[in-house]
Amino acid sequence: MTPESRGLWLGLLGVVIFAMTLPMTRLAVGAASDPQLSPLFVSAGRAAFAGLLSAGVLVAARARLPRRDEWLTFAISAAGTVIGFPLFLGLALRDVDAMHAAVITGVLPLATAIAAALYLGQRPSTGFWVCAFAGFALVIAFAALHGAGGLSAADGLLAIAVASAAVSYVAGAKLATQMPAEHVICWVLVLSLPVTLPFMLSSWPTGSVRLAAWGGFAYVTLFSMWLGFFAWYRGLALGGTVRVSQVQLVQPFLSLLFAVPVLGERLDATTVVFSLAVIATVFIGKRMPVATVRSSA
Repeated sequence: MTPESRGLWLGLLGVVIFAMTLPMTRLAVGAASDPQLSPLFVSAGRAAFAGLLSAGVLVAARARLPRRDEWLTFAISAAGTVIGFPLFLGLALRDVDAMHAAVITGVLPLATAIAAALYLGQRPSTGFWVCAFAGFALVIAFAALHGAGGLSAADGLLAIAVASAAVSYVAGAKLATQMPAEHVICWVLVLSLPVTLPFMLSSWPTGSVRLAAWGGFAYVTLFSMWLGFFAWYRGLALGGTVRVSQVQLVQPFLSLLFAVPVLGERLDATTVVFSLAVIATVFIGKRMPVATVRSSA
């Protein structure tokens, strides 16, 4: 198997893990009418617990310390991965259901590809961009036909979450070319502990919380915040950020599917049709050439 193929499969594994993030976060925070864990606690707590686990991994692996020239990239990755995406997602999911959020966050692959093209010097072909924008158009069309409704404050929060994730993915992918992928997310989480631990402790729930909400929190801590990135960053490093990021086009539809058993939300035929169409754009797009322009630096 070629490195590119391995990268695509690892990227797909990461996407499957991340697809559960939306329904599990909704389960953890609850609806505005029935709140459970606060979005701040979910955001800080999942990063803090995962950071403690990461510290053990780094010590056991005798991982090298980040170099001085890597600190800024780590800070960018942490800002999006640890703070931006989970916090704004949790806030939005208080007001919208997981299916609505899945549709809006479907633009993440395009945002990641654009960020990668600008930051990493990767230059996709015209055919690749046609497939990427076709996937984007399918997501928008799905939102319109599925009755997602007009834009709201929650949609703005979801847009900020998408932008945060796109930039952090690119920063993490760059770091994954310089050290093992699992060390990247571990260092991101460990370096964030001085921020995440105090916020977790200060926002610790004092009222009664359903066991299901704690289960959602446990998932986003162990899988969404930690193990999923092992596969995702390695996939981006092996297969190329622009190309592998397009696998995310199937993520909103996987989230829709997972929302059915987890949250009891309803899945209709329109979702299945658009899911198949988006998957087709992914497989066509991955066959389009993507050139990397190396910096003279």
